[in-house]
Order: sequence, then structure tokens, then C-alpha cells
Amino acid sequence: MNHLIAPSILSADFANLQRDVEMINNSEADWFHVDIMDGMFVPNISFGFPVVKATKQHATKPLDVHLMIVDPDRYLKDFAEAGADSITVHYEACPHLHRTVQAIKQLGCRAGVAINPATPTAMLKDIIADLDLVLVMSVNPGFGGQKFIEHTYTKVAEVKAMSANSNPNLYIEVDGGVGEQNIKGLIEAGANVFVAGNSVFSAADQSAAISLLKRS
Repeated sequence: MNHLIAPSILSADFANLQRDVEMINNSEADWFHVDIMDGMFVPNISFGFPVVKATKQHATKPLDVHLMIVDPDRYLKDFAEAGADSITVHYEACPHLHRTVQAIKQLGCRAGVAINPATPTAMLKDIIADLDLVLVMSVNPGFGGQKFIEHTYTKVAEVKAMSANSNPNLYIEVDGGVGEQNIKGLIEAGANVFVAGNSVFSAADQSAAISLLKRS
């Protein structure tokens, strides 16, 4: 599987969101990564359904929606209707994870589960065969621009090994501090989807920054 690049619109210019959406449309990016934060599961608040709908209206590539919220089951249907192509919930936020994953699939979306840096990959053992995507957080969720946590390489390799027999087509996504300096090592560890925020939107040529990551 060739690796995918998913620029995070959390790092976009919200005064010029349509411009940045069009930039992603015209770039070598594969998905739009959409971070939803509620101020409770994480200390920050981002945006909700109106921004997802507005992005979907102009996006020509799939929306990869990452719910960093408590009790995400309340809103799965709303995010699917807003335009999510994949919905990722946090292991730490879902007491009935199998049920949540099945609900996402019944809505016609890819089902993903994210784990925080301190959550062992072993927690995914009984659910990994049912997933379309595992998101390994390489920073503590809630804010952009954080330093990449080096233990992520080991966690990615563990997820890759765990999925080798039961789910070989699993998307293994990494979010947080991803850039030119670490993407090759993450690919070697087994990751195949990369969320890119600051590494894209802080670049002078954002489309070229995406191409650099895509061709790594």
C-alpha cells in the first residue's frame, strides 16, 4: 500500500478555509483530516458540524474525521450526515467500543480507533480485526505543534505486527509532529497514513510540502 497524506484542516487559515481546501484538492494529498475537540476529552475546542459540512461542500477527497470527544456515540450519525467518510473514536472515550465501531460501519463510514501516547497497543487486541483504521497519537491530543514522541515508532510496529494476520489491509495512521524528519522511519515501522498539520500549513509552498511527504 502506498502511504497516504491527510493534511489537518485544524492548522488551516480559517479566514481562508475554502482557499486551503482548494489547495488540498489540487495537491497530492489523499484525505482531509478533520479534528473535532470538545474541551472535555481534550483541553481545546475546535469546530463542529457546520465546518465539516462546509469542508465537504468543497472537498474532492475523503474526510477523515477524528473525534476527540467524550461519549462520541451521541454524534456518529450527525458526523456521517455532515460528510465524514471515516470516523475515528478514541479507545479511552468508548466503554463499549465494539458497539461504537459497528455503529460507525452501519452508517457507511470507515471505522477507526485512536490511542493516546500512554495507552498500550495491547488494548486493541480484541478489536483490531474489526477496524478499518488505527490512529496512533504521536503527541498528546488537543493542540497542534507539539513535539513528536519517539516511542511512536515502537507502537506503530506493534500495531503492524498485531494486524498482520487478522487485518493485513488495516490503515495505520500517525497524528502529531509528522514531517520530513520522521516519516520514513514511520513508514518502515508500518504506518501508511500520515496526518500533517504544521509541516504543511507553516510551509511557504504548502502543496510542495505535501508532495515532499507523499514522495518520502
